[in-house]
Amino acid sequence: MDPVDVLRVLGNKYNAEILEATHSPKSAQELSEELDIPIATSYRRIEELNEHDLLKLEGKELSDEGRRTKVYRRQVDEISVKFGVDETEIETKERTEAKNALVDVWSDLRSEQ
Repeated sequence: MDPVDVLRVLGNKYNAEILEATHSPKSAQELSEELDIPIATSYRRIEELNEHDLLKLEGKELSDEGRRTKVYRRQVDEISVKFGVDETEIETKERTEAKNALVDVWSDLRSEQ
């Protein structure tokens, strides 16, 4: 990941909010409604985050209307930026499958109550 590109992506309006919201899988429509983002902007931001390996397609879920909908989850839990004299460095802490599974279990338990 080019550090300058990652910083530009994170600086774009809504991208940080989308990463925060996608600790569990969310569709573009869900993100649009939850974050009050126009749907077209939601799709553009998802694509941008996906291109920079910050968000990934998690799979497809059945929507309330009975359609298959793509859902996305963030790829990282932490991003650290180090500014040096000659270069800028980005370090990321990627999410593990175990953490994703744990988040999914907690979400399922909360929705059953």
